[in-house]
Parts: sequence; C-alpha cells; structure tokens
Amino acid sequence: MDGQSEVITQALDWLDQAGQIALGWLVSPAAWSQFALLALAYLLARVMAGRLSAALTRLLTPRADAQGLFATARRFALPFLALLLPLIAYALTATGESLTRTMFGSGEVIAFGKRVFLFLAARALVSHVITDPFLHLLGKYVLIPVAALYALGLLDQITLALAETRVELGNIQFSALSLIRGIIAGSLLFWLGSWSNRQSASYIKAKQELRPATRELAVKATEIVIFGVAFLLLMSIMGIDLTAIALLGGALGVGIGLGLQQIAANFISGIILLVEGQTTVGDYVELDGGEKGTIVKMTARACVLETFDGKWIVVPNEHFITSRVINYSDQGSANRYQAEFSVSYDTDINRVPALIEAAVAALPFVLQHPDGPDCELDGFGESSVDFVLEYWVNGIDDGKNKYRSPVLFAIWNALKAEGIEMPFPQQVVHLRPAPAA
Repeated sequence: MDGQSEVITQALDWLDQAGQIALGWLVSPAAWSQFALLALAYLLARVMAGRLSAALTRLLTPRADAQGLFATARRFALPFLALLLPLIAYALTATGESLTRTMFGSGEVIAFGKRVFLFLAARALVSHVITDPFLHLLGKYVLIPVAALYALGLLDQITLALAETRVELGNIQFSALSLIRGIIAGSLLFWLGSWSNRQSASYIKAKQELRPATRELAVKATEIVIFGVAFLLLMSIMGIDLTAIALLGGALGVGIGLGLQQIAANFISGIILLVEGQTTVGDYVELDGGEKGTIVKMTARACVLETFDGKWIVVPNEHFITSRVINYSDQGSANRYQAEFSVSYDTDINRVPALIEAAVAALPFVLQHPDGPDCELDGFGESSVDFVLEYWVNGIDDGKNKYRSPVLFAIWNALKAEGIEMPFPQQVVHLRPAPAA
C-alpha cells in the first residue's frame, strides 16, 4: 500500500507541475509568440513536405517490372516519405527555438513543440514505414510510449526511478532499467539474428559450387556465431558479469557429461556428418533398423527421412555413425535391380536370355551403362526353370518411379509372344493298388 501511495503521490505531483506550467504559458506573451512560431513552422513544413514529397515520389517510384538492387532500394525508400512533414517541422522548430531563446530568454513552449513533432515522427514511422509484424509490435508498445514520455518531459524522471530500483537474482544484481533495456535490446538482437541467419542461409544455399554437406555446415556455423554474438551483446547491455555465465557454463558442462550424453552425442555426430559429407540432404538411405527414405532435413540433433508414402521419420544423428547405413546416393544416380521369372521345362531355355534382354532393353528408362539388361539362369525348381534379370535404372524404384512393374510386363509379353509357358506348381500323384488279402 505504501508503494502504491508513493506512486499516486508522485503522479499527482507531476500533474500539479504540468498544470502550473500550462497556466504560466497561458498568461505569458513570450509563450504565445512561441505558439505562433510553432503554428507557422507546422504550416511551412506542410507546404514544403507536400512539394518535396511529390517530387521524391516521382523520383523514387521505379517501373513495375524493374528489378535489381537499385529498384529494390527505391521501393524501400518510398514509405519513408511519410516522415517528411514531422521531420521538417522538427528542423524548423529547432531553428525557431534558438531564435526565441535569443530574443525572449526562454523557449520552453517551442522546445515542447519540437518534442511533439519528434513524437509524430515516431508515430508515422510505426504506422507507415515498419511492416515487419514483430518490429511493428515493438514500435507500437515501446517506441511510441517512450516518444510520448519524452514529449511530456517525463522520460528523465521515469528513467531515474527505474535506474534506482534494484533487482537481485542470486549473486547477480541489476536495475529495473537494465532489465527493461535488456528485454528490448534482446528482442531486437534476436530478431536481427534471425533475419541475418535467414539471409546468410539463403546466400550460402545458393552457392551450388559447394557440396551440400559443406553448405549445411556453413549454415549451422553461421547460425551459432550469429546467436552467440547476440547473446554476448545482450549480457553486456544488461550489465551482467560474464564470470557468472562462465560458472553457469561449467555447471552446464557437468550436466551434459552426466545427464545429456545422448544429446551431446547426437550433436557431435551431426557435425561429423556435415564435415564428412558421406550422407547429406537428398540422399536415399536405408538404416540397419530397416528405415528407408530420402534425407530432407539435417538438424543439430537428428536427420529427417521422407518415405515414399509421405511419412517423415526422425532419426538421431548417432545412428548414422554407430550403425550400418546403406546410401543409394541421390535419386538421380544409377541403381541396379532384378526381376525373377520362371519358364516350363518344355522350353528351349537357350532362347530365353536374348529374348528377355532385348524386350527389357527397349524400355525407355532401362540404361545401357554401366551395363545393359542381363538375363541369367538362376536354378532348376521343382516345377520350372528359374531365371533372374538384372537391369540398371537412373533413380530409385519408388512410388513415382515404378520400374519393376513395366519390366515384369515386358517379360510376360515377350514370353507370351513366343509361346513360352510360365508354369504353375504341379504335383504328380501315384495311385498304388491295394495289397492282396
């Protein structure tokens, strides 16, 4: 209650001071002359801003189909024309303040008007220039209130009160002003870090001359550096002693050693995968546990596999290091498959290899290099002679690349065209006469 009474008393004192200042301005000829100068500065600024804005709009507006850095810079500068009126008024008022202080020995009214014009500039900046949702929110609830307090002349008093209020967290002490400043600065720093990280990632990924693994490693390293620098800057802005952070880092290291071994192992394994480049985004892999899919994303903790039926499998990075992994490379590489079929024992099996190889080689997706279709005798079954056909294709036999089915159709049609039978299992039953009684 005492704290609330003190706040109310302070607010009443501020209101009383504001009332006395306003009353003094109303009865002062010097104040009225300053009001007249403010009105004149506003009208002159309005005329100047209107003419200058029209000229600058014509100069800065690019053609609709214009591209490139210069056109982008012109489009970026156009919204700032909304700041012309308050900024010109601010400049004219600053000039008028020096004149009034020279002539009348005072300039409180015109100084107040100058601060009001600065507040209007901040409001126009948030309303017409800032389009990013986060920055717009920060400007609306931080920049505009701070500009309003500055215009009313209360910013210094509130800043001093917040600086004298202490906040303690264990052995760390800082003022309420440092806490607020840290929250605002931290928000800006990490927004800037996210923006910088997106821009650098786009730039690095556009470098096609680098290996995919090298690009991923560069993106991750850049991300760590950007946010590491942002964190250190934030600690410096808040005035936190970095020796406490060093102690916290030591405790965190012990925690990793004792309870976060798997997370640390996956993180180190991810770095090894990115450095070696033997497994990277776009590769089709099969793990020892039977998981198959294309690597669509590699993070610090795990790799994401996309199966042929659209499912995503999250596999910890450690599995790629400690277990056997079959890498089919990317889906544009050559891979060998085989198809089994059988013919009856009545067939002249010497004709079969050349017949099937020619039929399968006619398929558009079957490659002749590194080797063409190869039909081999596989064995003699109980009811049929078994063959196996080996063929190479450029890709993975998956849901969108159905290689095996057209190959089997080609084999069937080739055998049917030559009258070769594909038998089904047969059994011979011998009936013996019953023994004589």
